[in-house]
Amino acid sequence: MRISGLRPGTRRLAAAAALLFALWLPQQAAAQFGSPSLFNPPVPPAPIPSAPDSGAPAGPAISLAPPDGGVAAPDAAPQAPAPPAAAPTSPIAVGEMPLALSARFGSGSPAITGGLHWRIYANKPDANGVFELVKEDKSASPTLLLPAGEYVVHVAFGLAHAVKPVQMRTEPVHEIFEIPAGGLRVEGRVGYTSIPTSQISFDVFNGSQFEPTDRRPAAQSFLSGDVVLLPEGIYHIVSKYGDANAVMRSDIRVQAGKLTDITVNHRAAIITLKLVQAAGAEALANTAWSVMTPAGDVVKESIGAFPRYILAEGEYRAIARNEGKVYERGFQVNAGVDKEIEVLAR
Repeated sequence: MRISGLRPGTRRLAAAAALLFALWLPQQAAAQFGSPSLFNPPVPPAPIPSAPDSGAPAGPAISLAPPDGGVAAPDAAPQAPAPPAAAPTSPIAVGEMPLALSARFGSGSPAITGGLHWRIYANKPDANGVFELVKEDKSASPTLLLPAGEYVVHVAFGLAHAVKPVQMRTEPVHEIFEIPAGGLRVEGRVGYTSIPTSQISFDVFNGSQFEPTDRRPAAQSFLSGDVVLLPEGIYHIVSKYGDANAVMRSDIRVQAGKLTDITVNHRAAIITLKLVQAAGAEALANTAWSVMTPAGDVVKESIGAFPRYILAEGEYRAIARNEGKVYERGFQVNAGVDKEIEVLAR
């Protein structure tokens, strides 16, 4: 640094003052910003009114001036006010009490652990005469919350059910329903051979087949291996093998808490009919067929070259009509003996 225009002594004083100023300035900068370096360059402080950018939306403006009008010192970044603590909630609403429900097969019998359908109704009908459905559940042992009042509880277990009035007051209520019901599973066979599921179906009726009872089915068209839940009692099964006359009837008893397995043995066979010009020849198409009993009752009718019938054991006559001509032949059906019957067109 060169200083001109001054006397020698004055120049020496000015140079000394410049040197002192040069030494003093970095110390002041270091005191305010920290010692500068390549890894920590001096950064000027952010303006006081601005909050540090944290990436969050800016909050409301906050005054840093103290109430007495003095100078406020820089403070930490303002924090958003904490959300109010949530009020504790109770799992049971005011005025509601728990109703615990369970069912068993009868007094002293085991509990029913599945297949239950619970419905809770108001005990009085509305203006339209309908009982309002209040709650519904399919658990084995549900616990339902209900306001104080009177209700009707209905539980279904397959085709069996039970109904009971329940009154809710100020104490929890536990109700046990007794449903004397059991399971029924049916299989069809011819001899020792199981009948395919697609070829057989079953209907179940209340009471014995020999008693004059209501003939509406308690369960209809269920298949082999299906489990039907029924109230304890006497029933009869109608087993239909195919769609002709292979029908069997059996009386059975269903016991509470037990699975009753029934095997129905059909005495029937599968018969295929053919109208041919000669033994072993090709079947004639567009043939109308009738299968009749010896008494003349029609068992089954169809049109085709190869009609296939499931017929009960016994004697029959096959009537074939083709191109205005009628041909017939008698044949015998033996249980479990499937065969092909040829009717000669001559």
